[in-house]
Amino acid sequence: MALMKWSQPKELERFFQDFFEESFSPRMWKRFPSLKKLRELEGISPSVDMYDKKDEIVVKAEIPGIEKENINISISDNTLTIKGETKKEEEVKEEDYYYAERSYGSFSRILSLPTKVQADKIKASFKNGILEIHFPKAEEAKPKEVKVEVK
Repeated sequence: MALMKWSQPKELERFFQDFFEESFSPRMWKRFPSLKKLRELEGISPSVDMYDKKDEIVVKAEIPGIEKENINISISDNTLTIKGETKKEEEVKEEDYYYAERSYGSFSRILSLPTKVQADKIKASFKNGILEIHFPKAEEAKPKEVKVEVK
């Protein structure tokens, strides 16, 4: 029995190429209805940026339309949890017009922080729909500069 090199069928190759290049396009939603559900869930979870500075970790989250009183931030074992809830009721009455819209929803985002932080010195601010949290690094996590004498 002779060994033959396996070659991937062209149809299979095209399937994966389409899937990864256009995984969230409406065309793919028709093929895979479960992807549409993933797209809908994307709106529930806020977009987050996390970056590492010398003395702190900074997290910025986009949370438009939420009041700061409805945002809950907690940290446990270097895991950050951001939760929020929106309750919106709007009513407009005019002469021959009546309009009422209500929307309710909640979100939760859990992030692992890359290093130990000083939980008692965390500061957060919320302005124009952007939540910004500053986590001072624990002393043992801060980079230490050691001068080496050259002889």
